[in-house]
Amino acid sequence: MSARTDSGPQDGIDDREDVDDEYGKDARRARWTATGTGALLTLAGLAASLMRLGGTAPAFVPAAYALGAAVCALAAFLGSRGRTRRALWLLIAGVMVMAIGDQAD
Repeated sequence: MSARTDSGPQDGIDDREDVDDEYGKDARRARWTATGTGALLTLAGLAASLMRLGGTAPAFVPAAYALGAAVCALAAFLGSRGRTRRALWLLIAGVMVMAIGDQAD
């Protein structure tokens, strides 16, 4: 049996490490983005809820802001755990709930 002399057990390992490192950086960036955006939207929703709570708005409006903030907080938690796709969809849903509450005012 003859084996190829130009291939060895170590060929291509350096290339795979670079690719794995690049994917790791992308995943880390996605986690930080999901976590940061979720935290920011949570704070914005809670602030809006507290501002609307003292006004003449119906009770549905501050409740919608608070519910949207809770959904965004869940998205931030999931984003920190690496579930970035679910976190993205929850961020969208949380902002939509807050927007519905804003339109009800």
